[in-house]
Amino acid sequence: MKRVSLASQKKYEGYTVSRPFTSILISILFTVFAILTFFLFTSLSGFGQVTDEQKAAEYKKTITERSAKIVNTLGISDSDKFNKVVEVIAGQYFSLNTIHDDNKTIVASIKGQSLEQAKTDQMINSQQEKKAELLKQQHSAFIFQLKKQLNDDQIEKVKNGMTYNVLNVTYTAYQDMILTLTEEQKKKIYNWLLEARELAMDEGSSDDKHKVFGKYKGRINNYLSAEGYDMKKEEKGWQERLKEKRAKEAAQKSAQ
Repeated sequence: MKRVSLASQKKYEGYTVSRPFTSILISILFTVFAILTFFLFTSLSGFGQVTDEQKAAEYKKTITERSAKIVNTLGISDSDKFNKVVEVIAGQYFSLNTIHDDNKTIVASIKGQSLEQAKTDQMINSQQEKKAELLKQQHSAFIFQLKKQLNDDQIEKVKNGMTYNVLNVTYTAYQDMILTLTEEQKKKIYNWLLEARELAMDEGSSDDKHKVFGKYKGRINNYLSAEGYDMKKEEKGWQERLKEKRAKEAAQKSAQ
């Protein structure tokens, strides 16, 4: 047997271990440590990440809850009908989201191409027209499905629920702001807000819905200015009346 020299030996807890064996042991321990570290890092890096399936499930939950809140205002006592209407509205939210997301992807792809600006603008405009047509078709299909389940008053509530009741709030505000509006002027204002609501229903976010109404409010303000109203003066007077009203209500409340 080959003798191991004293210089190549190491004492470890009463045992004599040759250095080659020690190196092998260290190598094994290092390998095990590296493997454990790899799996630990992989687990930690994946922790907290949301999968596409989880995102889809969360979005479905969100639009279902949003739809249920709207349906709660309709006075439906039949649970099957209630759930059916919730499903129709949630399906509309999902379809709108798909149309808008697909459009964003296509527009981004167009912008990413090395094209002349005029060509890029032309392609984007064409795509926006396609999106508008898809939204129009989806809108018609949605209303058709609602009419199978709801009466006209209930459908009105659904439309207002999907647009945060901006139509009624804005129409009331114009009447409170300008006390001398004629019936014809009121009708024009209301019809424009109706048109705005139909378009806002098809937008994909709260901000975009409000932008639609903002555009139409600008149109209404221009119309009223052309009718002879000083809109800044009318708004100032309205704010003063609101301030006085709040002060009276606060005084009455404190006196009780």
